[in-house]
Amino acid sequence: MTNILYDALIAPHAQNDGVFLVLDDGTQWTYRQFVQRAAQMAHVLHKAGVKPGDRLVVQGPKTAEAIALYGAALQTGAIYLPLNTAYTESEIRYFVDDATPTLVICDPGKLDAMLGMCACKVLTLAKDSTGSLSRAADERPTDFDTVARGSDDLAALLYTSGTTGRSKGAMMSHRNLLSNAVSLTQLWQITVQDRLIHALPIFHTHGLFVALNTSLLAGAEVRFMAGFDAETIIAELPQSTLIMGVPTFYTRLLDDARLTPDLVATMRLFISGSAPLLAETHNAFEARTGHRILERYGMTETNMITSNPYDGERIAGTVGYALPDVEVVITIDGQPAAAGQVGMIEVRGANVFQGYWNMPEKTAEELRDTGFFITGDLGVQTKDGRISIVGRQKDLIISGGYNIYPKEIEDVINDVNGVLETAVFGVPHADFGEAVMAAIVLEDPSFDPDTIAALVEQLLARFKHPRRYIVMDALPRNTMGKVQKNILRTAYGA
Repeated sequence: MTNILYDALIAPHAQNDGVFLVLDDGTQWTYRQFVQRAAQMAHVLHKAGVKPGDRLVVQGPKTAEAIALYGAALQTGAIYLPLNTAYTESEIRYFVDDATPTLVICDPGKLDAMLGMCACKVLTLAKDSTGSLSRAADERPTDFDTVARGSDDLAALLYTSGTTGRSKGAMMSHRNLLSNAVSLTQLWQITVQDRLIHALPIFHTHGLFVALNTSLLAGAEVRFMAGFDAETIIAELPQSTLIMGVPTFYTRLLDDARLTPDLVATMRLFISGSAPLLAETHNAFEARTGHRILERYGMTETNMITSNPYDGERIAGTVGYALPDVEVVITIDGQPAAAGQVGMIEVRGANVFQGYWNMPEKTAEELRDTGFFITGDLGVQTKDGRISIVGRQKDLIISGGYNIYPKEIEDVINDVNGVLETAVFGVPHADFGEAVMAAIVLEDPSFDPDTIAALVEQLLARFKHPRRYIVMDALPRNTMGKVQKNILRTAYGA
């Protein structure tokens, strides 16, 4: 028995001296060095008691060492669980309690807090690649006996919030991740000749699985940036061929007068996802560079579902066609909708997750016996199969590539003494795709809304903070008493 993902993505590079990662300080990691470092870290995980199927929680900086840790998790058969670095202590506590990891990796600055909430062993990994994990790895051999893992064994556990406010752990198997990597590498024609600009976080599907798994599969070079910096990207474009980003990347680049056709002469593909790309951004980018951005659609539970074509028309406002090995249907009350009708997007394929961790009832709700996953997104499909997203039934807000669910924020605000009720909603934002807004009704009109903002900042990650608090006498409701967020979006989305 083989290790499906490790054998496909990492093992082939054991003797590869080609460049894999180019870091901000100019340091380069070859593929061979990456494979060896992953093996050293695998030894550390093994010594820490990590066994096949155990959860490995990682909340650390974006470094080459962190990517080696991902490789080590695959090699040891662990289930890799990355966490957003912006999560607060109260948010992390839920994930740790739910996932019951054998080992947690965190920034040294969070060690004391993590030890206070974890019953398991905790190691550290710092921005400068120091920490107890790195020190332990330095003393280990550069080879490791890879643990066998099959197609249905879990490779990752990614948490995604729900409308109930309780986060759900999406269980991703080796088959789920590899099938998507193979499809995208072929569809986007990624090869060893490519140089990818990587400025995405590595704690979610886009930056970790879409960008890095495809690069590993193809043997491409990756310009691995610690975070998005327009100045650095401008400098890297003339020597790169590919970038995967969120709409914010492209609006920021458009603000720079140096973005010209000559600057991007070596670039062959600009990809956007994780948030809606406004048509005006799509058109403005083509006018400035001659390149039409390729927009695609996916989610935590499915990886990528659709993509605009590499060769063919990329239409602004659409997310293209289902991937070759993915089935997409639009349904109304569970029945197939006609072309042009708005309905629920459902998807089936090797990319679809195995269910929600510790939530069999929720899994049964959203994953049909037929294998179709009910995405919660509303869409419309043309006769030739092209798909457009028209709304999200679950009121999901996607801002800067992050998924934000209103109820989680509403629960925090509603707990503030002096607040009667709250409605959190998203409005279009040229830079972030959507901005978070909060309409609040106060028990006392003299109450200071700044008190609410201070509590939200304390309890929730920054990307969940409302950009504006709107004080209202009453929330708009329909005859059944349901808050009409569509009215709020229309009123405050201009």
